[in-house]
Amino acid sequence: MQRHSSIIPLSRDHHTGLLCCWKLRQGIRKSIKAERMAAYLLYFWNTHLVKHFKEEESLLFNTTDDPLCTQAVLQHEEFQTLVGKIQSTAITEEIAQFADLLEHHIRFEERVVFPHLEKSFNQEKLASLGKRIEDLHAQPVPDDFPDEFWK
Repeated sequence: MQRHSSIIPLSRDHHTGLLCCWKLRQGIRKSIKAERMAAYLLYFWNTHLVKHFKEEESLLFNTTDDPLCTQAVLQHEEFQTLVGKIQSTAITEEIAQFADLLEHHIRFEERVVFPHLEKSFNQEKLASLGKRIEDLHAQPVPDDFPDEFWK
């Protein structure tokens, strides 16, 4: 899918998020202990997703009273609740739920929300957003969790 250059860094984040889903599903398939997978999930949440969600909400989703943006923000809040559960009781079913929710959320943003916003925003706004997003992504955040349980 062709993405406007201003939003490409967020789409790259989404690719990393899909890789997180794959890793968690590999762990589930290999019957890895839930605590190990939960440790990675919490690492990924704190290192990647919290920052990513804040960027989307502050730069893209707060600029309009659009129902699609509202839905995306509500999904972000759903993650917060689920991560809280996983933090207190790491069980495989909740980890699988997180992976499914994350994949669904990423597909929703990539296939529905981002194309919608690209049509809604004028070129000047997209260029301004692009500069701000690019500045925030100047230092890539590695996904370097030491326990590679998915291998």
